[in-house]
Amino acid sequence: MFTFLLPSTLMMAVGPVSLIVIAVVALIIFGPKKLPQFGRAVGSTLKEFKDATKGLADDDDDEEEEKKKETKKIESES
Repeated sequence: MFTFLLPSTLMMAVGPVSLIVIAVVALIIFGPKKLPQFGRAVGSTLKEFKDATKGLADDDDDEEEEKKKETKKIESES
């Protein structure tokens, strides 16, 4: 019934023309004075998200190193 709303078709529908239309609509809604503030807010949010995901990846690396050290320690005791 709503096969046109599948994620694969939505992803392919976003092209350069669609991005321009979205930018124009955002400019009309927020205005030229609020748009830079909105952009800064989005940028800082993305930076915080990136830092948080990097921290998670670093934690996973630390856990893997600890497991390797424990494995080597057990092997050397045998």
